[in-house]
Amino acid sequence: MPGNMLSKGEVFVIDTDAASREQLSTALQQSAYNVICFADGASLLSEAKARMPACVMLEMPPDRSGLDVLKRLREENCMAPVLVTATNGSIAMAVDAIRSGAADFIEKPFRTRDIVDRIDAAIDEFAQPASNRQRWLPGCEPLSAREGDVLEHLAAGLTNKEIARRMHLSARTVEGYRAGILRKAGAKNVTDLLRRIFGQGSSAQD
Repeated sequence: MPGNMLSKGEVFVIDTDAASREQLSTALQQSAYNVICFADGASLLSEAKARMPACVMLEMPPDRSGLDVLKRLREENCMAPVLVTATNGSIAMAVDAIRSGAADFIEKPFRTRDIVDRIDAAIDEFAQPASNRQRWLPGCEPLSAREGDVLEHLAAGLTNKEIARRMHLSARTVEGYRAGILRKAGAKNVTDLLRRIFGQGSSAQD
């Protein structure tokens, strides 16, 4: 990190690919982050008990054990945004990661510059009090702030890719949020969802 640049915080990283880890560490340090790499989830969890990172980059192995690490972080009140990365990630994996508390789900290979932008966006959103608000659908489980934002974009007719660009997320992450919204609303698809919302006379905004 440049010597006269103030640190923007620590980023905890688990990534088994040495080249990917090195590229990510270099890019983050150039963007004024301190980077701490961990060999496994247990060592990351131990460190997270002693200090709060600004963000966590968590690789999801094929056995999906990363979900357990993510859940433990949340159970132990480490509320820093967590970005999950995976090779050959599926929609189901993205949905599980989002449900377990991930802020973003990113498929490998990824562009390092994009990751730094995603981390900046996740930390900025985490710092805003509005990120703690929840939204309700009539008779349904409350939506998180992110789900509410995705719902507004869906109602405006945007595609997953368009929503991803606007929210600085991956398309897989948006798919995960959309699946969560449909589940909470008990809707079969987006058309059914919007019919339920606007058909109940709710005060949804354009």
